[in-house]
Amino acid sequence: MTLPAAPPGLLDLYVPALLGFGLLTLFVAWAPLGLKRAPLSLPILCVALGAVVFSFEQFDQFALHPLDGPDLVEHATELIVIISLMGAGLKIDRHFKPLQWQLTARLILIAMPISIALFFLLGQALFGLGAASLLLLAAALAPTDPVLASDVQIESPDSQQDDEARFALTSEAGLNDSAAFPFVHLAILAAAGGWGWPVWQQWLIEPVILRLTMGALVGVAGGWAFGKLIYGFRGNTLSRTGDGFVALGVTLTIYAVCELLHGYGFLAVFLAGLMLRRASRDHEFNERMHDFADETERLLMMVMLFFFGGMLTAGGLLALVSWRELWFALLALFVVRPLAGWIALAGVTRAPQEKFVIAFFGIRGLGSVYYLAYGLNHASFDEPYRIWGAAGLVIVLSILLHGITVTPMMRRLDRARGTA
Repeated sequence: MTLPAAPPGLLDLYVPALLGFGLLTLFVAWAPLGLKRAPLSLPILCVALGAVVFSFEQFDQFALHPLDGPDLVEHATELIVIISLMGAGLKIDRHFKPLQWQLTARLILIAMPISIALFFLLGQALFGLGAASLLLLAAALAPTDPVLASDVQIESPDSQQDDEARFALTSEAGLNDSAAFPFVHLAILAAAGGWGWPVWQQWLIEPVILRLTMGALVGVAGGWAFGKLIYGFRGNTLSRTGDGFVALGVTLTIYAVCELLHGYGFLAVFLAGLMLRRASRDHEFNERMHDFADETERLLMMVMLFFFGGMLTAGGLLALVSWRELWFALLALFVVRPLAGWIALAGVTRAPQEKFVIAFFGIRGLGSVYYLAYGLNHASFDEPYRIWGAAGLVIVLSILLHGITVTPMMRRLDRARGTA
């Protein structure tokens, strides 16, 4: 039996690839210290680095091409999103009381549908795509990214900066991925079967009612069960191991079980994180699990952003951009999200600067990449290159805009609140 030959040049690049990965890992560890006072972010540098590296001829053959290989893009971003959602759940220390979650509810139930509607209308005016393609683009761009939004979220389980702005953005990022999924499924169903009543009926029963319900049940029940396993049995608990990778095991188990039961794994993982935190709020193992999830998320995020930079150059995303995509991206970042957020927060008694931060920092990132890849893997859409081009430009500009402004704006907000 003859083993298949490796792609030309792959083995020759094995050692250089190890060197590059090692340097990138060290860069991920060091960069936050070096960028602490600078109006830059680590995601900006990793995207730029990937764009430069994959622009060289000897590396461009290994770049991700979203139109040619969306399966790899989908599963790579899926992994990093679920780890990020577990980290978000572990660092929220709020009781499940309506008044404490009212900002979150407004952002999910008001800001997100408004964002989807505005993205749909904007895309229709600029691109003239079919309704299913427009809905996929709108649904993919509507949620705030749980991965790239870490700079505006609660830092850790014991953080003293658990203010309303950080809590609102953390909880929104934790829940809006699963809230956007029904609209992605509606786009998939419409692309395959049109917009007739049977499609709407199927959508309401399965993607909306059954999948959301199953995701919530698995998340709450699984989080409670793992909470007992980690903290509840005297003398024989997982917390005694001190191994933070328990968080990874819980994340993957909860997600896989929920997906096997046809629920929304994103929702289940975030709720499981909340339940784990409630199982023992003051236990130091919460911090250990969060730290491991956070470190794993940061490393995977930087690797994925490095390859996203390659998607821009060697992958051809930038070649798909015209003035229409540029206008779409600028209006998406400066009009759609801020306007939707401001409408959602109307009537809320908070300082104007705090409401502006919540409305403005609707960061778009790897979650949007996942949804686009997922949708294109499950149905045939009109002009997928235009969808990728528009979404890719929104993500790039979001990384630049929010990465440059996040440090000074959050510092200014803290000074205004007297907590700097």
